[in-house]
Amino acid sequence: MVSQQGLDCVVVTGGAGFIGSHLCECLRASRAKVWCLDNMLTGAVDNVAHLVGDPDFELVHCDVTAGIDVPGPVDLVLHLASPASPVDYLRLPVPTLKAGSLGTLHALDLAARKGARFLLASTSEVYGDPLWHPQPEHYWGNVNPVGPRSVYDEAKRFAEALTAAYRRTGSVDSVIVRIFNTYGPRMRSHDGRAVPTFIRQALAGEPLTVAGDGLQTRSLCYVEDTVNGILAAAASGHPGPINIGNPEETTILDLAHCVRRLARSSSSIMFVERAVDDPKVRCPDISLGRAVLDWRPRIPAGEGLARTIAWFAGRPAEDPRTTKVLSSEAAAVPGDAASVGADS
Repeated sequence: MVSQQGLDCVVVTGGAGFIGSHLCECLRASRAKVWCLDNMLTGAVDNVAHLVGDPDFELVHCDVTAGIDVPGPVDLVLHLASPASPVDYLRLPVPTLKAGSLGTLHALDLAARKGARFLLASTSEVYGDPLWHPQPEHYWGNVNPVGPRSVYDEAKRFAEALTAAYRRTGSVDSVIVRIFNTYGPRMRSHDGRAVPTFIRQALAGEPLTVAGDGLQTRSLCYVEDTVNGILAAAASGHPGPINIGNPEETTILDLAHCVRRLARSSSSIMFVERAVDDPKVRCPDISLGRAVLDWRPRIPAGEGLARTIAWFAGRPAEDPRTTKVLSSEAAAVPGDAASVGADS
């Protein structure tokens, strides 16, 4: 077990990504030295640019699937490296599977060599299209192992099995967290997830594209709360899995209306076809996190969305990715790219 205050050195794989960059920032604020490892496949130097130049922050461009190492002692390895949005993992199916398998193996081996605690950032996608609602950690899930989303779902399920095996054999002190839909500043406007897609469309005066009837549900956790949950799990000594997410559920249609209202947009709502294997419901049971971590989300959705809209409004428009992928929440229309990721 490690405490955040007692951390001297932390390795964050995928540290230039959305959640990873916020973790790096929080760890530096607590005076830990941070090794940020990222191949920039879906991460961005801009996310950690404010940390570059800090002598206790090291940004290393590397591929975790090829093996990783850092000099000196390490107290904690946080393994987040993986494409996490369907736009990304459908564009990068084999790299996604490698990140979950070889990347996790190499991150675990680093933790074993250093005698460090290891945290696997898994996902609510391991529950698939759940038949049990809300989803507790002991639910095994309902996953299509060969569907288009399986490259991410099964990569994370394998990563969990590998992490559990290392723990059972005494090789690594580990914890697994299952991250549910997280949103906030530093998301890419064209990464396809519902919140940034709706915000981008609302700010541009474009129709907000909602898949199906929009009655499928998600639970949205602001990134600050997710980061606090991850670090609480790392410090707890608990093996997990532990759900990290917001138990307050909303429909995708209600989310679209909320974003439109907060952005003061006159955009219309456009209903389009739903994607294959799109989960009908997604909501965490966080009883375990409350009990063993004394953690719960604290940022109300209205406040978190307002902060996120303000961040996007203050940035120049991004160029869209060339790949067009139909979404499961905020759906693609001609000339647009949108989909949904359940976590990072």
